[in-house]
Amino acid sequence: MSLAQNVKTAHPNLVTEALVLNGSETVIVKPEGIKELALSLRNSAEFKFEMLMELFAVDYLHWEEKEKRFEVVYNLYSLTKNHRLFIKAPLAEGAPELDSVVLVWPAADWYEREAWDMFGIVFKGHPNLKRILMYESFKGHPLRKDYRYNLRQPIIGPVN
Repeated sequence: MSLAQNVKTAHPNLVTEALVLNGSETVIVKPEGIKELALSLRNSAEFKFEMLMELFAVDYLHWEEKEKRFEVVYNLYSLTKNHRLFIKAPLAEGAPELDSVVLVWPAADWYEREAWDMFGIVFKGHPNLKRILMYESFKGHPLRKDYRYNLRQPIIGPVN
């Protein structure tokens, strides 16, 4: 049985799908279960995912076959077991939000801030969810596919 299938078998109430995409073990998680799954995958002797390699968001605005507009992807690696797993959390357009995994993997701090700044995805429980790439008075989220590239932004004054 594949790693993804083992994760799905261990967490049938959290994982909706297990698959291998282009050779990468991947599971689809219910958004409300991300924190519980993350804690379990980190602490479980079977999986031991000690490291969050990256976290990023995807906007599927014009993909008719996608039911949800956004997806947050977690790339996990186990130093102990030498295996990798991708977790995908699909999110609706209306209120894209997930629980923060900063307390599980501290490396998630800036990744979650970037996903919020660029896509507007809210990470509930994040200790400092504020802009990281754009300035504070910037309006909108520039990596959303419906962001107007010619939108006038507030002027930034001189730095003293």
